Amino acid sequence: MNKKNRFLKKATEDKIVYLEKKLKQYKSAVVAFSGGVDSTFLLDQAISALGWKRVLAVTIDSPLVPGEEVKEAAQIARKLGAEHLRMPVDVLADQKLKFNPQDRCYICKKKVYSLLVDVARKKGYKAVLDGSNADDAEVYRPGLLALKELKIDSPLMEAGLRKAEIRKVSELRGLQTWNKPAAACLASRVPYGDELKPEKLELIAEAEKFLRNLGLKKELRVRLHDNIARIEVHETEIKLLLNRRREVSYKLREMGFSYVALDLDGFRSGSMDLTDLDI
Repeated sequence: MNKKNRFLKKATEDKIVYLEKKLKQYKSAVVAFSGGVDSTFLLDQAISALGWKRVLAVTIDSPLVPGEEVKEAAQIARKLGAEHLRMPVDVLADQKLKFNPQDRCYICKKKVYSLLVDVARKKGYKAVLDGSNADDAEVYRPGLLALKELKIDSPLMEAGLRKAEIRKVSELRGLQTWNKPAAACLASRVPYGDELKPEKLELIAEAEKFLRNLGLKKELRVRLHDNIARIEVHETEIKLLLNRRREVSYKLREMGFSYVALDLDGFRSGSMDLTDLDI
């Protein structure tokens, strides 16, 4: 066990030990790699357990993922010493997915992970691993059903590791992603039933990049409602945004939004899934 683990709670230590044993059992694996907190931690652990020659990190490059995220994932994989494959996938070619149904995540995961299974089979890897954690099992994640159907393993979830624990261990291991804000596919910014057009998704990505460049460090989302940008930021950063509201409004309207609104409830993961009662 890594000496730095002595700074962890016993319960977290036990989970890490379980994870290490579990990963060694795979012999070799393809890791679905987004470059986020969870998949970076999983990739680092997999390389440690199996050796870099037996691990392949695969990053999906689709219209639902900001291009900068794809580039960053490649950089992180190289830094970890992993073999990395960028896989372009036009998920919007699927007519069901294109119109953003409520089971969008299931459709997308089924398509993408089927491709990863095919990559693993052709290249001789024994398993395909996903970075879902124990917290994901407690919220609305329709994509988990697709993983189950395809027999994709989620070892972080199986080990019982929660996001906060993964961040802590990542920090101790010196992983650059330990405090990276949680991300989600760009489709999560669009109401169910609204067509997912590449130009819409690019506009959202551009707006969120602009907000990040203002110095916002925590989770944020630009939700698209027709031609209205509804901005969600962490409650501790609402004041920062308000102090620059004129600049933000001008820039986003220049990008193509007709109206710009700040959600006073702040950032809420999966806010598009909330009912009136939840709100």
